[in-house]
Amino acid sequence: MTRLNRPLIYFAVIGLLYLSIGILQSWMLALTVLNDALIAAVMALGVNMMWGYAGLFNIGISGFFALGGLAVVLVSNSANLEAWNAGTPRILLSLLCGGAFVFGGVAAYRKLPSAWLRVVVILLLTGLGWATFEYVYTPAVEAVEAVNPASAGNIGGMGLPVPLAWFVGAGFAAFAAWVVAKIALGLRSDYLAIATLGIGQIIISVMKNEIWLDRGVKDVYDLHRWPVPKEVNLQNADWFIAAAHSMGIDVRTASALFVGICFALISATVLVFLLTLAETSLNSPWGRMMRAIRDNEVAAEAMGKDVKKRHLQIFVLGSAVVGIGGALYAVFHGIFSPHSYDDPLRYTFLIWAMVILGGSGNNFGSTLGALVVMLIWIQAESLGPALMHLITAHLSDGPLKSQLINSAVQIRLPLVGIVLIAVLRFSPRGLLPERSRN
Repeated sequence: MTRLNRPLIYFAVIGLLYLSIGILQSWMLALTVLNDALIAAVMALGVNMMWGYAGLFNIGISGFFALGGLAVVLVSNSANLEAWNAGTPRILLSLLCGGAFVFGGVAAYRKLPSAWLRVVVILLLTGLGWATFEYVYTPAVEAVEAVNPASAGNIGGMGLPVPLAWFVGAGFAAFAAWVVAKIALGLRSDYLAIATLGIGQIIISVMKNEIWLDRGVKDVYDLHRWPVPKEVNLQNADWFIAAAHSMGIDVRTASALFVGICFALISATVLVFLLTLAETSLNSPWGRMMRAIRDNEVAAEAMGKDVKKRHLQIFVLGSAVVGIGGALYAVFHGIFSPHSYDDPLRYTFLIWAMVILGGSGNNFGSTLGALVVMLIWIQAESLGPALMHLITAHLSDGPLKSQLINSAVQIRLPLVGIVLIAVLRFSPRGLLPERSRN
């Protein structure tokens, strides 16, 4: 199999598998799997940039993914004027005050010559800053959370177009990655992994507990989907009803299919755009430099390359791409649920499995890995119980049979592992290995 036709064959086969879902099961299921796979491919692309380009082991990607969803809530969600009047400006003021005191502490640490004087000043700034922050922050938060707590209780959004939230999500994730990188990039790879895991969990924990920000565990529903219309709006539109009847399709089914196709086109467009940028950067002198640093940091540093600065760049860029994936995910599902991100299996293990299975260092490989793993993950959820029904058909109804059928959905966990092991056994560098470049 030559270099040219291997990717084409793989993508053609996976395309036929997705088509078979639509033909044999339902087109709605096929579109759902495809949309989730395209969003996962965006995440896998960001992880591949960090790991495949620079060898940075980030297992806190769920936190950056959640920041992308938070951007949708704060940017495109409807404004809550009552919450704004109740205390939102005071919350923003308290955050600015807290940031100013932190900046003052850092400046004191860097500028003051005496160690004892630095300690005294930093302790004073910490105490004064905490007291000021609590004095302004706590009553403002309580006032905001008291505004319609059953349906709101948060600051709301700005009512801006949804595509803007994608860029803001990238900015949120990039800023968090910059802070993390400043703290942890000097660590060895295993310590970096532990640090990113902890920081990712901190981000998710903050989102789960700060109700004024995103309603916490109460979730934010009915997020705006522009430019994709909502199904209920299509079902009430005369032109759409006429079009559905002319094709002999139920209006509800037609509206769900139409929305799924629109999301697939948008997600595919975003993915292709990011893939183009990633491939262009990988083939540029900058990309060659990043691979040289990844392969031998000591030699690259001896050639005058700023290794830490380049690691910072790729860590921020890769995290920004993950943030875009988080924003797309929240828009597609129409809900932001902070507690759902607290699942290292779904938002960490699966994404890494996609990158490794597809071929780390190859952007198209990570995309292929996302399409394959997501297909296995979602299909096993429905095919597992069906297969167990056949296996246990000879058993009489009872607790054992019910337990076997109900737990069969978990077959997707070992199945992904088996596929990953099989691929690594026969193709250790993944389905689409990184191309050698002179």
